[in-house]
Amino acid sequence: MTQAYAASDFTEHGQLNSVQLNVVTLVDMEKAAATKSLDGCLYMMDNSVGGVGQGADNLETICKQGQVINWIIRPIDMHRRPDGTWPPMPKINNLVFLDIEKGDEDDVAERRIMTELKVYGAPDRMRDQYTAVYYYWAGAVMSDARPGLYRYRFVLELEKEHGTDKLYLNSARYPALRVLPV
Repeated sequence: MTQAYAASDFTEHGQLNSVQLNVVTLVDMEKAAATKSLDGCLYMMDNSVGGVGQGADNLETICKQGQVINWIIRPIDMHRRPDGTWPPMPKINNLVFLDIEKGDEDDVAERRIMTELKVYGAPDRMRDQYTAVYYYWAGAVMSDARPGLYRYRFVLELEKEHGTDKLYLNSARYPALRVLPV
């Protein structure tokens, strides 16, 4: 038997609109580079209604099946320098969804949760010393994703202050998507 839902089932969660969700993450680049860890360096916020952990690194975002989510990432220090250049930038290299049903949160999920939207909207502007940009990762929750909690970890690529070397780090704690049925 198919479960029927009424609008009143979702009034607390704001889930009957088709608005895209934005998950904004600020990175303390100086601390992350110094410690070679993201522990205590990520501050996450979103525009979902009813999620928990705003401002923390283990944010739980409330979403629905089929909804588009944009993960936006930028450094805390985003001011242009006196020489006209911008500070080092973080980039989301990947989002890895974890299989918590097996009891080991370090196992990668066997089922796909998201469809990555590689080119989404207008093409990104090329970065130069005079243009402030941020990186993002966009995806759509699979329409057949089972309702429930899906933890993930970030794989971030951090630019270093000088040179072309990059630092790759995984998030220390696991944020999550709480997928509601449509």
